[in-house]
Amino acid sequence: MSEPRAEAYPALWPVPTRWSDDDTAYAAYFATAVGGWLMASTGLDIRTLAAVAVVAESACRFVRDIAFPDQLHVGLSVDHLDDDRVEYALAIFREDPDGDLEVAATGRLVHRYVDPVTRQPAPIPPEIRSAALLLTEPV
Repeated sequence: MSEPRAEAYPALWPVPTRWSDDDTAYAAYFATAVGGWLMASTGLDIRTLAAVAVVAESACRFVRDIAFPDQLHVGLSVDHLDDDRVEYALAIFREDPDGDLEVAATGRLVHRYVDPVTRQPAPIPPEIRSAALLLTEPV
Protein backbone atom coordinates (compact mmCIF):
# COMPACT_ATOMS: atom_id res chain seq x y z
CA MET A 1 0.00 0.00 0.00
CA SER A 2 1.43 3.38 -0.97
CA GLU A 3 1.69 6.17 1.55
CA PRO A 4 -0.81 9.02 1.21
CA ARG A 5 0.28 12.43 0.04
CA ALA A 6 -0.79 15.66 1.72
CA GLU A 7 -2.38 16.81 -1.56
CA ALA A 8 -4.94 13.98 -1.30
CA TYR A 9 -6.66 15.63 1.66
CA PRO A 10 -9.10 18.52 1.17
CA ALA A 11 -7.94 20.18 4.39
CA LEU A 12 -4.76 20.23 6.48
CA TRP A 13 -5.13 21.38 10.08
CA PRO A 14 -1.97 22.43 12.01
CA VAL A 15 -1.38 20.63 15.30
CA PRO A 16 1.71 21.49 17.38
CA THR A 17 3.53 18.81 19.33
CA ARG A 18 4.03 18.97 23.07
CA TRP A 19 7.01 17.70 25.03
CA SER A 20 5.06 14.69 26.35
CA ASP A 21 3.65 13.67 22.95
CA ASP A 22 6.48 11.62 21.51
CA ASP A 23 4.78 8.64 19.80
CA THR A 24 1.79 8.62 22.16
CA ALA A 25 -0.79 11.13 21.03
CA TYR A 26 -1.79 10.21 17.48
CA ALA A 27 -5.48 9.58 18.31
CA ALA A 28 -5.64 12.88 20.20
CA TYR A 29 -4.15 14.68 17.18
CA PHE A 30 -6.85 13.17 14.96
CA ALA A 31 -9.69 14.20 17.32
CA THR A 32 -8.21 17.68 17.85
CA ALA A 33 -7.89 18.28 14.12
CA VAL A 34 -11.43 17.10 13.32
CA GLY A 35 -12.99 19.15 16.14
CA GLY A 36 -10.89 22.22 15.39
CA TRP A 37 -11.59 22.07 11.68
CA LEU A 38 -15.34 21.65 12.25
CA MET A 39 -15.45 24.62 14.63
CA ALA A 40 -13.42 26.80 12.27
CA SER A 41 -15.35 25.84 9.16
CA THR A 42 -18.82 26.21 10.73
CA GLY A 43 -18.03 29.17 13.00
CA LEU A 44 -19.92 27.36 15.77
CA ASP A 45 -19.19 25.73 19.08
CA ILE A 46 -20.02 22.21 17.89
CA ARG A 47 -20.50 21.04 21.49
CA THR A 48 -23.72 23.09 21.71
CA LEU A 49 -25.55 21.81 18.63
CA ALA A 50 -28.81 19.82 18.69
CA ALA A 51 -26.75 16.65 18.13
CA VAL A 52 -23.17 16.09 19.25
CA ALA A 53 -20.49 13.70 18.02
CA VAL A 54 -19.19 10.76 19.99
CA VAL A 55 -16.22 8.74 18.81
CA ALA A 56 -17.67 5.38 17.83
CA GLU A 57 -14.47 4.00 16.36
CA SER A 58 -10.87 4.99 15.80
CA ALA A 59 -7.78 3.39 14.31
CA CYS A 60 -4.19 4.41 13.69
CA ARG A 61 -1.35 2.98 11.61
CA PHE A 62 2.10 4.13 12.71
CA VAL A 63 4.50 5.07 9.91
CA ARG A 64 7.34 7.02 11.54
CA ASP A 65 8.37 8.73 14.75
CA ILE A 66 7.35 12.23 15.72
CA ALA A 67 8.94 14.14 18.55
CA PHE A 68 8.94 17.57 20.14
CA PRO A 69 9.36 20.17 18.60
CA ASP A 70 8.06 18.72 15.30
CA GLN A 71 5.48 20.75 13.42
CA LEU A 72 2.56 18.58 12.39
CA HIS A 73 -0.41 18.86 10.07
CA VAL A 74 -3.37 16.49 10.04
CA GLY A 75 -4.93 15.68 6.68
CA LEU A 76 -8.72 15.38 6.86
CA SER A 77 -11.00 13.66 4.40
CA VAL A 78 -14.49 12.15 4.66
CA ASP A 79 -14.85 8.55 3.46
CA HIS A 80 -18.48 8.03 4.42
CA LEU A 81 -21.42 10.22 5.44
CA ASP A 82 -24.92 9.03 6.30
CA ASP A 83 -27.81 10.13 8.56
CA ASP A 84 -26.00 10.00 11.90
CA ARG A 85 -22.41 8.98 11.09
CA VAL A 86 -19.29 10.54 9.58
CA GLU A 87 -16.21 8.45 8.84
CA TYR A 88 -13.01 10.48 8.52
CA ALA A 89 -9.83 9.28 6.81
CA LEU A 90 -6.87 11.01 8.41
CA ALA A 91 -3.12 11.30 8.14
CA ILE A 92 -0.55 13.01 10.33
CA PHE A 93 2.20 14.77 8.39
CA ARG A 94 5.48 15.88 9.94
CA GLU A 95 7.14 18.97 8.48
CA ASP A 96 10.77 18.21 7.60
CA PRO A 97 13.54 20.84 7.80
CA ASP A 98 12.90 21.84 4.15
CA GLY A 99 9.19 22.41 4.84
CA ASP A 100 8.11 19.26 3.01
CA LEU A 101 5.43 17.09 4.61
CA GLU A 102 6.13 13.41 5.30
CA VAL A 103 3.49 11.02 6.60
CA ALA A 104 3.91 9.89 10.23
CA ALA A 105 0.61 8.01 10.68
CA THR A 106 -2.67 7.27 8.97
CA GLY A 107 -5.97 6.55 10.60
CA ARG A 108 -9.70 6.82 10.73
CA LEU A 109 -12.19 8.30 13.14
CA VAL A 110 -15.92 7.55 13.13
CA HIS A 111 -18.28 10.07 14.68
CA ARG A 112 -21.82 9.03 15.55
CA TYR A 113 -24.21 11.86 16.31
CA VAL A 114 -26.42 11.64 19.38
CA ASP A 115 -28.86 13.80 21.30
CA PRO A 116 -26.75 15.51 24.00
CA VAL A 117 -29.27 14.66 26.75
CA THR A 118 -30.70 11.24 25.86
CA ARG A 119 -27.57 9.99 24.04
CA GLN A 120 -29.86 8.39 21.47
CA PRO A 121 -28.86 8.51 17.77
CA ALA A 122 -29.72 11.82 16.12
CA PRO A 123 -29.34 13.27 12.62
CA ILE A 124 -26.11 15.06 11.80
CA PRO A 125 -26.72 18.82 12.23
CA PRO A 126 -26.96 20.59 8.84
CA GLU A 127 -23.92 22.77 9.63
CA ILE A 128 -21.79 19.67 10.26
CA ARG A 129 -23.13 17.92 7.15
CA SER A 130 -22.22 20.95 5.01
CA ALA A 131 -18.72 21.07 6.48
CA ALA A 132 -18.24 17.30 6.06
CA LEU A 133 -19.25 17.54 2.41
CA LEU A 134 -16.33 19.94 1.87
CA LEU A 135 -14.00 17.08 2.82
CA THR A 136 -15.38 14.51 0.40
CA GLU A 137 -13.18 15.48 -2.55
CA PRO A 138 -9.50 16.43 -2.73
CA VAL A 139 -8.70 20.04 -3.56
